[in-house]
Amino acid sequence: MTGYRFLDPALLAKIDNLELVARTVVDGFISGLHRSSYLGRSVDFAEHRAYMPGDDIRRIDWRVFGRSDRFFVKEFEADTNANFTIVLDVSRSMAYGSGAVTKLDYARFLAASLAWFARRQRDRIGLVTFDGSVRTAIPPSAKHLDVILHALDTLEPGGAGTLLAPFERVAELVRRRSLLLVISDLYEDPDVVTRAVGRLAAGGNDVMVFQVLDPAERTFPFEEAADFEDLETGERLPVVPGEQREEYVALMDAHVSNVGRGLIAGGVDYAVFETSQPLDFALFEFLTRRQRLSRVR
Repeated sequence: MTGYRFLDPALLAKIDNLELVARTVVDGFISGLHRSSYLGRSVDFAEHRAYMPGDDIRRIDWRVFGRSDRFFVKEFEADTNANFTIVLDVSRSMAYGSGAVTKLDYARFLAASLAWFARRQRDRIGLVTFDGSVRTAIPPSAKHLDVILHALDTLEPGGAGTLLAPFERVAELVRRRSLLLVISDLYEDPDVVTRAVGRLAAGGNDVMVFQVLDPAERTFPFEEAADFEDLETGERLPVVPGEQREEYVALMDAHVSNVGRGLIAGGVDYAVFETSQPLDFALFEFLTRRQRLSRVR
């Protein structure tokens, strides 16, 4: 599926209203799905329900209307209500951005868009933010969209991050089977990532992990020698990029590969995105993976 220009994160960063960003992204994404004939063809039909104001009139079943003189819309497997919680990394390293959009900006846009999309699906939406500990915990509810958007809109990068302690706390907070989406740069040892995410899945939860990275973190395009700062620890290290680029890229590729391999082996849905990618890439991944989880249940 190709991206649409108005889903470009750099353009979205110029909109000073997160709710408008979320609505723009989701409306454009759904419009693209309709144009590609994705909706209604790749999603399994589940049941009918009474039409409600705001429903897409294209999903009205006119044959049922002809028999009953009442409006009903078709619901699909991806529409069935679920507890959906976004688990968002706000540690200091997420503040990095080589261009107009930081990793935290991208994660914020993505989280807001997914929350807006989930409301359209009539899911109960929650949000957890974390660095070295849980910073925000909004329990899943059908009425929490405004609270979540406000929390996302006022986010500031936190301190040094870790996964094990916050995820143990998240596992305690999630009391009903839920769909959990982790959005993080995953700067931890791959074995620690696997163990931490495993805590989330241990309670029977469905878990997805979206790793968000800046393009420069993958390619190390810098030319001039400089002191590079570790955003998590504040440590500065003199680096000559031309001499160390090849080794850096190999180590980074190995880290991403090992993280993904460990998560997938544990039955976790995993995808990696760069902050230059249009948001519909991530939304499409979320929708298709959620449909697969719905069929497995």
